[in-house]
Amino acid sequence: MKKRIIIIGLDGVPYGLLNDLSNRGVMPNVKRLIDKGVFTKMFSSIPEISSVAWSSVITGKNPAEHGIFGFTDFPPNTYRLSFPNFSQLKCPAFWETAKKEDRHIVMNVPSTYPARQLNGVLISGFVALDFNRSVYPFEMVKPLEDMSYKIDVESEKAHESFELFLKDLDKTLEARVRALRYLWGQEWKVFMLVFTGTDRLMHFLWDAYQDREHKHHNDFTDHFRKVDKAIGEIISKMGDEDVCVMLSDHGFEKLDYDVYINHLLKEKGFLKLALQAMITYNSIDFGTKAFALDPARIYINSEGKYPRGSVKKEERPGLLKELETLFSGLAVEGRKVIRHIFRKEEVFSGPYYEQAPDLVLIGDKGFNLKGTIQAKQLYSKGIFSGKHTYDDAFLLVSSKSYKESIPNQPKVSDIVGILKKINGG
Repeated sequence: MKKRIIIIGLDGVPYGLLNDLSNRGVMPNVKRLIDKGVFTKMFSSIPEISSVAWSSVITGKNPAEHGIFGFTDFPPNTYRLSFPNFSQLKCPAFWETAKKEDRHIVMNVPSTYPARQLNGVLISGFVALDFNRSVYPFEMVKPLEDMSYKIDVESEKAHESFELFLKDLDKTLEARVRALRYLWGQEWKVFMLVFTGTDRLMHFLWDAYQDREHKHHNDFTDHFRKVDKAIGEIISKMGDEDVCVMLSDHGFEKLDYDVYINHLLKEKGFLKLALQAMITYNSIDFGTKAFALDPARIYINSEGKYPRGSVKKEERPGLLKELETLFSGLAVEGRKVIRHIFRKEEVFSGPYYEQAPDLVLIGDKGFNLKGTIQAKQLYSKGIFSGKHTYDDAFLLVSSKSYKESIPNQPKVSDIVGILKKINGG
């Protein structure tokens, strides 16, 4: 049999949680993979959000090469929010550069909407606005609808009740597995499937994972048990030459406070907003030196780059130092808020470098950074109990024989290179 590659994504799942649940018997199939394979921590993208991380996973490139810097961005010379999608990805996904005869099944990878043509099947992941445009070939739409297939969990249900949310989580997973079974029987060289309900669950109920007395602790572990069962089904269908690669796009940890970076910039005089009935990014006024886009991408309001840009090129170095001093000293409830401050030149390189944020902030333990421009306070606590992390995504390859294919400190943009080595390329 020819070697096939199976890629399983567990959105947001941290190394520590997967290790814990596999050792506790919640995920026995994952445990078997860990025992016979290579299991390591992996760095996420900068910033550590799904749209950027999965774009890096599937292209093997950093954001200044593939052009996706966040869930939102500004078109050139505007303060108008846009929502980049798969059509704005500037580099091809790995299945688009494969041999023409190699067929790919790609299911539920975030930021692959609208679906693009390929040799095989592509079912977009979130954010997907139109189901008909989420599926290639179009003939697959009807079978998926008959399976009650859903792109994403209806997260708003959690704001009504966690019980409704958990039911929808399970229904979404069950439909995903039905589609997996349907597509597995087709001919393919690479099968990629991402489970995104894990991210949704951890955002809302990370505290239920940490607290075994929590009302929903068993619900939390039960969902991972069901995901593990699906993984076990996949493993049982693999041939002797097949290789399974499992990974997450970022990690997770407990969330204590949301911290609003634009509020801080406004309070300290770096951000000026015009008085308007509705505050948007178009409210950015003359005199603004810097602003933030989610989650904590800091852009200097440069002259010639933005409609009301006023910062001259020669002022940039001094302004960056001021901002770094401000952010490094930020504290909430006596706790340091910012763990890392990255300058663009440290982390981005490529043809879209000029579009990159000037600084990217990574929150310290427990702090979730947000760009919300309408925020009226520095920090708050919402419904989420879990937040993304940068340094504890995971990578798991099903055979130790591929250990040399994996860098000592892998990052999400290394995945394409690892897949090529596994495939003998």
